[in-house]
Amino acid sequence: MNFKELYDISVSLRPGLAVWPGDPSLELEKIGTISGGGVANITKILASAHTGTHMDAPVHFIDGATGIDQFSLDALVGTVYVLDFTHLDHHIGAADLDASGLPAGAERVLFKTTNSAIWDDPSEFHTDYIALAPDGAQWLVDRGIKLVGNDYLSIEQFEPSRPDTHYTLLGKKVVVVEGVDLRGIEPGEYTIFALPIKIKDADGAPARVLLGRN
Repeated sequence: MNFKELYDISVSLRPGLAVWPGDPSLELEKIGTISGGGVANITKILASAHTGTHMDAPVHFIDGATGIDQFSLDALVGTVYVLDFTHLDHHIGAADLDASGLPAGAERVLFKTTNSAIWDDPSEFHTDYIALAPDGAQWLVDRGIKLVGNDYLSIEQFEPSRPDTHYTLLGKKVVVVEGVDLRGIEPGEYTIFALPIKIKDADGAPARVLLGRN
């Protein structure tokens, strides 16, 4: 499959990258080096499964539900629409999605918001990011969306009374992609490749996410 343009919308993992409050900071430790007499360079990684660009599995919020390794592969690759919500100063709701122009029959969607500018300095965690409101999540489920992603570390608003956006999406096994970097991406239609690390029964995993366009 050839594309005229191919974009990596993943955030590079590095020490100092902001993480969700309470999660461990990313640590990379050299446990073997050629310069130190070893035959290879080997790095140990310590991080939350929800570090940087990552994906949530249903079991992240629903005890006993499926893990990251059980996603439908059909949901992870295919046509996706990047919607421009950079004009919003509130969480994305059903009315915003109604007005978005998302084509009928769309199965995957990414939200470009003012959050993407946060990646200019990714070392500080922000609590005032634009999220998906619960009625927006229900709107997506009602229309058969298989995958939804946003441009900060959670698709849910910071510290809600109940995580209803996650409950609604994950309860219907909608693939949730969080922390993509859409700074250089124009709104429109693309092909997405959203591939989480395959960790058995995990509640989430870092992911490499690509967009292709002809």
